Amino acid sequence: MNRDYYCIIMAGGVGSRFWPLSRTNKPKQFLDILGTGKTLLQTTHDRFKAICPSENIYVVTNATYGDIVKEQLPGLSDEQILLEPMRKNTAPCIAYAAFKIQKKNPDAILVVAPSDHFILKEEEFQRTILEGLEFVKDRDALLTLGIQPDRPETGYGYIQINNGNLVTKNPDLKKVKTFTEKPDYELAKVFFESGEFYWNSGLFIGSLESFMKAFKIYLPEMYSLFVEGNDIYNTKSEKEFIFNTYSNAKSISIDYGIMEKAENVYVLCSDFGWSDLGTWSSLFEHSGKDENNNVRPGENILDYDVKNSIIKVPGDKLVVLQGLEDYIVVESDDILLICRRKDEQKIKQFVHDVQIRKGEDYI
Repeated sequence: MNRDYYCIIMAGGVGSRFWPLSRTNKPKQFLDILGTGKTLLQTTHDRFKAICPSENIYVVTNATYGDIVKEQLPGLSDEQILLEPMRKNTAPCIAYAAFKIQKKNPDAILVVAPSDHFILKEEEFQRTILEGLEFVKDRDALLTLGIQPDRPETGYGYIQINNGNLVTKNPDLKKVKTFTEKPDYELAKVFFESGEFYWNSGLFIGSLESFMKAFKIYLPEMYSLFVEGNDIYNTKSEKEFIFNTYSNAKSISIDYGIMEKAENVYVLCSDFGWSDLGTWSSLFEHSGKDENNNVRPGENILDYDVKNSIIKVPGDKLVVLQGLEDYIVVESDDILLICRRKDEQKIKQFVHDVQIRKGEDYI
């Protein structure tokens, strides 16, 4: 196993589209959404233990969730858990981890991964990541993984590939042509039919040197903020320094801040059974179903004429449902959500309205 391989797991999101199961005090990455006996964070961590040494896996999360991370991943040292004082999107998150790792190993090769993705083909995923790490090892290159789409999808960003000369002998390695934010259905259909577009997985690979160079060129103000801590990282003064740095840092994604602007961005076209598990529909898609195409874990659910629905309620609660088709039914603590699956994009609005009318206790 290569000692220079490092993984940065981003675990600070709130997962509002999975409300009410995902709440501010315990977002979806800390839940056993799939019913496997492990949380999404634990599954992600275990996935990368086959790729890089355990001590080279870092988790970046909001300071609120530090204790949860320690509880779920007791093998991590305090140095491996990076606590963000506030949410500023993915670019500051990656910058913080990169500068920390630089103090330990300036020759590091990084893979950056969200904490809450579903991977069906684990061995194929690990093979793909190792192939990507090998590609960037001796190149000034930033690599993202593009997922072969199997349908027009409006919930994902897209990467357009350049079908010109091959980057290597591997036909799946392409130069990136453009990044596109989540499209409407008609545009997603055009993307799907063209064969030139792949889903943006949110997984990024590159040498530490390449990431640092990209921050310096495309996000110079952010680079300047974090580089001031070179003598502070891994000391007692780090917490105060990071609070001040985040207070002054721009809130921006790594996609928009660097990947969409850089000239040295490549894509490894992949197919390992991926989903970002960003919505109830994505969970529905990847869950086992009964004879009526319902996702209904538990023995205490009686349903009559219910089809194509997802039902997620506490296991000790008796639930009787009749006449629903294409619905989401979720109960968590003191909240019950009943919503048409086709309208699940409105859940964010529901959360906003609840916050305004009922306060933070239900968020």
